[in-house]
Amino acid sequence: MAEITLKFDAKNPIAKKTIDYILSIGVFKTVSKKSAIEMSLEDVKKGRVKKYKDANDLFEKVFS
Repeated sequence: MAEITLKFDAKNPIAKKTIDYILSIGVFKTVSKKSAIEMSLEDVKKGRVKKYKDANDLFEKVFS
């Protein structure tokens, strides 16, 4: 899949409406890039984080 990066003045109403129209057609999709902290918080919300008492507990669970 090809990726296109557009840079435009978001304060320009014509440019904004044009981008909104192009996206509304449904042929293209937007790709949001999340920061590391946003991805980490999402992992916590979805339960993809494990907790261990200490390093020894971690190694016991990983290597057993």
